[in-house]
Amino acid sequence: MPHAGDGRTSALVSALSCEVSDPFTVRHFHPLPGPPMTGFSTDVQLLPSDGALPAAERGFDVDQTNHSVVVGESVVVKWLTPPAPLPQPTPDMFAHLTAVGFTATATPYAAVSRRGEDGGELLLALVTAYLPDAGDGWEWCVDEAVAGGTDFAADLGVLAADLHVAMATPSETFPDPVRHAPAAPQAGAAWSARAEEALREALALTGGEDGEWLSAHADGLRAEIAPLAWANATPLIRIHGDLHVGQMLRWRDGYAVIDFDGNPTVTGADPFQPAARDLAQLITSLEHVGQVAVRRRDAHPLVISAWAVAARAALESAYFARLDERGHAALLDRSLLRPFEIEQECRELIYAARHLPRWSYAPMGVLRSWYR
Repeated sequence: MPHAGDGRTSALVSALSCEVSDPFTVRHFHPLPGPPMTGFSTDVQLLPSDGALPAAERGFDVDQTNHSVVVGESVVVKWLTPPAPLPQPTPDMFAHLTAVGFTATATPYAAVSRRGEDGGELLLALVTAYLPDAGDGWEWCVDEAVAGGTDFAADLGVLAADLHVAMATPSETFPDPVRHAPAAPQAGAAWSARAEEALREALALTGGEDGEWLSAHADGLRAEIAPLAWANATPLIRIHGDLHVGQMLRWRDGYAVIDFDGNPTVTGADPFQPAARDLAQLITSLEHVGQVAVRRRDAHPLVISAWAVAARAALESAYFARLDERGHAALLDRSLLRPFEIEQECRELIYAARHLPRWSYAPMGVLRSWYR
């Protein structure tokens, strides 16, 4: 696996300006910035040639499922760890968003894959623009919570709505981007089963005092999920799938949404989903920000609770107003928000159990605040 400073990430970026040979394949989206870098070999190891000085590389000091390296303060290469079998959602999302003119993201440059030993293609890396002075929502949004600021929430609501409008716009990649769920009971059967499974798994994986609390409130959680079983027909689009504040960068020129890899706790789901699923995750992530502010910044729980209510309301209101303004109000079925919120908190517990145990305090804190 390449690491910041070993030259291999710079070598990859350089190779993108050249003819890349088998077993590698490059899918281009936008031209790389500036003149092409020179002095690198493009052999299968993607190593600098003798005597070449790689462009400056540095890593990110944050929790990441994958491994990202900044090259020359202009390009970010996200190495997938491990490489993922194609198809993966991100390359097609990059192609589609480029085609429909959605720019509120880090400009995508390329997706790099390699033929595996079994003949299948493995996605190795995603190459995007580096956004100067960028911080993700687990940094800047926590600051907002501590300061009591909520003006940002409307900006995020507009950004999320613009993303969904873009996903509902036809392109060569997604020529038929909107589908319609059948009327109840068929519409919600899969969503209900998915939410129930998330609750069962969260109950199985959460131990100790948290597990006892969750078990004691399982019936109440099931009751909140139940409306999914009789959900009405609603438009379905390809959604972000993992839309939380950590995917919202605040940078020198505003806000940008990143990371279109999907929810790490979900496999095999239909790519067409209600827009409400993304919105539910985004607004619950504001509640998680509040939990972080209480735990790590000694913010007062009651003050943070009031902040979270105001921020959620502002984000949701701006989201719906923007959809309406752009003629896509029908994309949001508000009746789905609460059930999807409950499912998302279960998925946060699943993620914590599988990948980041210390994170469980955030979803448990949110759930306890909802069921006092």
